[in-house]
Amino acid sequence: MGFHVTLLGRGNLSGEIYRRLRETILERRLRPGEPLPPSRALARQLSVSRMTVTVAYDRLEAEGFVVGRVGAGTFVSEHAAPVSASTRERKGGALRPRAVWTGVELPTAFARPARYDFRTGLPDARLFPHRVWRRVMTRTMSRSERAGGVYQDPAGIPHLRAAIARHIAVSRGVRGDADDIIVTNGTQQALDVLVRVLLAPGERIAVEEPGYAPPRHLFASLGLRVVGVPVDEDGLVVQALPSRVRAVYVTPSHQYPLGVRMSLERRHALLAWAERTGAAIIEDDYDSEFRFGDRPLEALQSLDVSGRVAYVGSFSKTMLPTLRVGFVLVPESLRLAARKAKFVTDWHTSVLVQSALAEFIEGGAYARHLRRTNAEYRARHQLIAAVLSRDFASVFQVLPSSAGLHITAMARARSPQQIAAVQARAADEGVAIQILSSFAGRRSKRAGVVLGYGAIASGDIEEGLRRLRRVI
Repeated sequence: MGFHVTLLGRGNLSGEIYRRLRETILERRLRPGEPLPPSRALARQLSVSRMTVTVAYDRLEAEGFVVGRVGAGTFVSEHAAPVSASTRERKGGALRPRAVWTGVELPTAFARPARYDFRTGLPDARLFPHRVWRRVMTRTMSRSERAGGVYQDPAGIPHLRAAIARHIAVSRGVRGDADDIIVTNGTQQALDVLVRVLLAPGERIAVEEPGYAPPRHLFASLGLRVVGVPVDEDGLVVQALPSRVRAVYVTPSHQYPLGVRMSLERRHALLAWAERTGAAIIEDDYDSEFRFGDRPLEALQSLDVSGRVAYVGSFSKTMLPTLRVGFVLVPESLRLAARKAKFVTDWHTSVLVQSALAEFIEGGAYARHLRRTNAEYRARHQLIAAVLSRDFASVFQVLPSSAGLHITAMARARSPQQIAAVQARAADEGVAIQILSSFAGRRSKRAGVVLGYGAIASGDIEEGLRRLRRVI
């Protein structure tokens, strides 16, 4: 590798090379056994004489930091001791982040592995057709090698946008075409693109309470005033929307985390509110591909006649979170601005992944995968609901849910603090759950648990719930 040493204005060149190499070795940037650059090559790189470099190398060898091997070169000694954290010079830096970042916590929900994993937001990677995807990716990479690499349309490749538009039209009744689609790196970027286009710092955006925390933090980081609005058994309480709200973010088909779906009456009320106030509606349809009960209500976007709804979707739940692919379907009036916002954010999403996903959808593999996973998740959903109703009736009230990858149960006569204690003790038993109070933007008095069934095998569900019952 190249080795950087600043010698401009330095008098003792050998000494400076020595100090820089010694520091690099002590900080383990050059690890024991790794070679130093040949003295001739380093001298040429630094525009100094070979003797200057040799003097530095000889000093390092004399002090035991490196060893020379005849005919092989100079290597970092196995006995070179690293600098400890307590003795290493630390520089705090004069720059300080904005205050908004003190309230954002990095995700830790998935940091600790669990034998019985009921955490939400995780599909079962074992159900994913890895071999099919690998073949599709191989073909895509071969075509990419022949075509060469150039930057693409920020909105995404036309083939994928067309495939997405057809899929959501058939599966969800969403109206729009390929030109309305912006391919993004997951839901978070779709929301980022939308609020950059729609809202200015200081304006108000409403979110569900309780709700998905990352969008709340995203909106605040962009300078928006985030207002929580309560959710009941019919979804977002439209009458509780405050004045001067410029947009509202909702999950109407399977509210996160309560799992309820917004009633048709409430959907019409929300659309009428947006029309009356001139506000935008951001509809996150994050996991409605998985449906186990009655026919789902129409997406908000399909009921919208004035172009006020932006529809956000993701492949993280239906395929794999690691793919980081999502999309947003925007009203025609936002097409150009949304493409510009995506461009200034990161230009475009990985073209290799886009091309493979387009073939995966168009070739029918995606539909087959959804059919298979729907059947499996339906069985897990029914099993968890049955066990909760049978063995936890005195502890929890299960909220109705007929879609998605999680079930929520409200606690009877227990506080959020007691449920948090249950969560901690369950973790010691190898059972990972999430608690309802953690989804509230402000301190919540609602106590309950949120149980995902995407990551846990059907054969482990009853034992996991038995351990949870024992802890309670």
